[in-house]
Amino acid sequence: MKPQLLLPFFILLLLCTLPRDNSLANSQSTPSPQTHGKIPDNETIYKTSKQLCWGCIGESLEFLFTQNLVRAAKWELPLAWDFQLEKYAKWWATQRKADCKLQHSFPEDDFKLGENIFWGSGATWRPSDAVRAWSEEEKYYDYASNSCQEGQMCGHYTQIVWKSTRRIGCARVVCDNGDVFMTCNYDPPGNYIGERPY
Repeated sequence: MKPQLLLPFFILLLLCTLPRDNSLANSQSTPSPQTHGKIPDNETIYKTSKQLCWGCIGESLEFLFTQNLVRAAKWELPLAWDFQLEKYAKWWATQRKADCKLQHSFPEDDFKLGENIFWGSGATWRPSDAVRAWSEEEKYYDYASNSCQEGQMCGHYTQIVWKSTRRIGCARVVCDNGDVFMTCNYDPPGNYIGERPY
């Protein structure tokens, strides 16, 4: 059976195994539009991510699991790993290997996919480091006004938690200068002007 046909089963499995109570911790200054109960535990999210990442190992699973943790905090469905998106991300990471330039794979006003990029000095940066940097932008996002604080970025965070995004593919490369470049692509893309992420 094709992995994409099993996706609804695993989503249902996750939703059926999540505990429910009224103690949802929300780090937003504004209450979440939906309060569903207790955030699922890391083990549940890890197992679900692993099931949605057919044939993935190491870095791929780390990219997926850490982003699904961020999504779970907002009660968004987990992302599934997509090997076509991974192939695209690997292609772009390979293009950046020579210079490690923090550059998107397409012009900002002509996106076909969602895309988060990361650069780190030195070769020890891991996928979880990139996801942490992106998700920490939550502190700059105001749900009530659906905007970022002036002079700050929050689009990486909102792409991770975007309500209609279902698939992800990412890549990490150590550049020729010894630094690290990472990129993740998302489909369907998020960050539509005037729309809230969740």
